[in-house]
Amino acid sequence: MSSAADETGGGRPKKTGGKDHKKPTAEALRGAIQLGIGYTVGNMTSKPDRDVLMQDFYVVESAFLPSEGSNLTPAHHYPDFRFKNYAPLAFRYFRELFGIKPDDYLYSICKEPLIELSNPGASSSWFYLTSDDEFIIKTVQNKEAEFLQKLLPGYYMNLNQNPRTLLPKFYGLYCIQCGGVNIRLVVMNNILPRSLKMHYKYDLKGSTYKRRASRKECVKPSPTFKDLDFQEIHEGLYFDADTYSALMKTLQRDCRVLESFKIMDYSLLLGIHVLDRKLRGRGGIGDSKRQGGQKVLYSTARESIQGDGKAGELPPDADDDTLGGIPAKHKDEKLLIFLGIIDILQSYRFIKKVEHSWKALVHDGDTVSVHRPNFYADRFLKFMGTTVFKKIQPLRGASSRRKKNSIQPCRSASQEVLSTLNEESQEERRAQSLENLDDTETRSSQKPDVIPSSTRLNPAISAATMSSASSLDDVKTEPLTDSENRDDYRTSSSTLALEDSTLPASNSQASTPESGLDIYL
Repeated sequence: MSSAADETGGGRPKKTGGKDHKKPTAEALRGAIQLGIGYTVGNMTSKPDRDVLMQDFYVVESAFLPSEGSNLTPAHHYPDFRFKNYAPLAFRYFRELFGIKPDDYLYSICKEPLIELSNPGASSSWFYLTSDDEFIIKTVQNKEAEFLQKLLPGYYMNLNQNPRTLLPKFYGLYCIQCGGVNIRLVVMNNILPRSLKMHYKYDLKGSTYKRRASRKECVKPSPTFKDLDFQEIHEGLYFDADTYSALMKTLQRDCRVLESFKIMDYSLLLGIHVLDRKLRGRGGIGDSKRQGGQKVLYSTARESIQGDGKAGELPPDADDDTLGGIPAKHKDEKLLIFLGIIDILQSYRFIKKVEHSWKALVHDGDTVSVHRPNFYADRFLKFMGTTVFKKIQPLRGASSRRKKNSIQPCRSASQEVLSTLNEESQEERRAQSLENLDDTETRSSQKPDVIPSSTRLNPAISAATMSSASSLDDVKTEPLTDSENRDDYRTSSSTLALEDSTLPASNSQASTPESGLDIYL
């Protein structure tokens, strides 16, 4: 394997020309992908199931497929090529983890021609989509393939514990050698369904330095915008409290995993479908997937952000029309959100450190895309949690009405008790009031005069000490100064205490709750 071949690992094949044995055409490459995966995965079905060992992550199986065929390989109309399958047992185990059966996997990739997609990113990678909308096949550089091999044990240990994640799910790692060219590719889950039109697409990193879509990108029929474009077009997407909490918890967990592997420069791929606009998909592509086809577990956006669940459990409100999108709002528009973290195979190597240092010399270092993993994760989460995703705040009027309704029964009950007590003690209190008025001199000689005249009582306290509710209308007060009000407040408390002590024994028990209710009211 030459170094020159390694450098062209992610290069794009030629689209024109006849059958070239030096470099495969785009048609030959698609055929080689389908033949190679069909042959290697088909052979894996004959191998018994067993637990995955650590060395299984570093196994590489190789098969030569000549155009004329052999005893083990089928004949084909493409140039001779060699097909390598990395960690076949490990990837088979993880495909089973997500409910992907071998026959379904082969049917998705090999049954219909692969669909080539455009790449809006700065990398030279190119993409193929399976006809049933399930899988994306992406080319990767040699360094990225090596990094994924080293990453597999720890990455899939976390993925096995947390299958509900927005991190990409890799279902296979392969390499095609043809005419001195090595083309490495990975099979991943598809994030954006083609059967729903994405009215807006974003590639978000949380940085602002040169994070705006180019003019060439903006004129495309379905452009992919960036961070600065999002702040101008949408400003924020609103979710209910539970959905927002589940989404941010999933992002926080995923970012900490990437930080632990020293990964940075990843992006959030965000697709927005506006429900109010009656613009459906492109000719119903992908509908066959939902009409009895396979459903990869935890593959949709809605499944990826929910809490713990058993394998095979689907959301009760899953709908064919929504295709697993997350409901959201923007102003008066109802939206379906599709999202996932992409480009996680960029580690903070020496070349990335040099890139950050060089960009920091000419611009603010905290705003450039390339940065150390822990800072990148914090900036990414802050941008997503405050600028991109926002929580719908509950209406204040609704909470005020709830509080008001909860207080009203208490007030009506207390008024009932007070009315009952007044009726029971009306006669006795009237007699006691007349006796006190007739014998003022006698009472003043027996104990200190702490009961002021009725004209100096505080209006509220005087009303509370009247014998009955009917006499409240007859109470008349004179304006008092501030000092008199303070004195009356202190003496009124003593008045209530003395009056309670002079009540008959039969009513002594009712006086305590009555005074307590007066204070509450």
